[in-house]
Amino acid sequence: MSIGRKETRYSHILPSEKLPLWLRRSIGRVSELERVDSLVKESRLHTICEEGRCPNRAECYSAGTATFLLGGSICTRSCAFCQVEKGTPPQKIDPLEAERVAKAVIKLGLRYVVLTSVARDDLQDHGASLFTSTIAAIRRSNPLIAIEVLTPDFWGGTSDFFMATRKQKERLKIVLSAKPVCFNHNLETVQRLQGEVRRGATYEHSLSLLKYAKEIAPQIPTKSGLMLGLGEEFEEVIQTLKDLREVDCQRVTFGQYLRPSLAHIPVYRYWTPDEFSSLREIAIQLGFSKVSSGPLVRSSYHAEYGEK
Repeated sequence: MSIGRKETRYSHILPSEKLPLWLRRSIGRVSELERVDSLVKESRLHTICEEGRCPNRAECYSAGTATFLLGGSICTRSCAFCQVEKGTPPQKIDPLEAERVAKAVIKLGLRYVVLTSVARDDLQDHGASLFTSTIAAIRRSNPLIAIEVLTPDFWGGTSDFFMATRKQKERLKIVLSAKPVCFNHNLETVQRLQGEVRRGATYEHSLSLLKYAKEIAPQIPTKSGLMLGLGEEFEEVIQTLKDLREVDCQRVTFGQYLRPSLAHIPVYRYWTPDEFSSLREIAIQLGFSKVSSGPLVRSSYHAEYGEK
């Protein structure tokens, strides 16, 4: 089902402010965009860079970084902020996707790869094996390529809380067994706004995933990200940072939410560059080892810098 048909209740709401100058970034490096876009299409792959129209994709491509979207292009969740298509994905998983990703990584000369996926609540393992098979394929091609994962919450499949918790841990163990250089899972927003922004996900389930990741593989850094401009208060953001540190999350990103279309949740306000700088300083004071904070920052932005 198309999000444009499903979420029409937002179509009459306009952003409360015009797009500020600091968000009007030139796309730049058109040749790099065309090169990567062409190869991705030829390989029948998806990247969150393109699906989400990330403003930094040309910069990341030039720096040897890209984020591949596994499991197809249709998500089983209906988050109000996301541009990825929502609906019922084909039940059959493409058995050659991992190899095609690996070949694209080599052709593009990437040094740092981020693997993410649509939510696949329809699958028994919620897509956990998509990550491990792709990591294995990339490492067969070049074991020196660093691979970060950005996963869904792996929650669901049963109404029994304890069974759901056990399944979440099992799925997480599958991914962590492949030893990615970083485990990323985004909270996206503060606790109060979770229900409206992240339908099908909860603050508690996401925090538990990050907590279990450190318990299962303490040597793998964990990371999370927040979008700002959805109506959150400054104090709520600080509390979210404290909650992340409580589960020993070590890395965090902050970026401005930009409304993909009138069908999506509107922008409440635009945070200023100075406010992003203040958040960065506070996060460092709270003990985060790596903080990326700025209006155009996204969860994979400069991801490779933490591994240099």
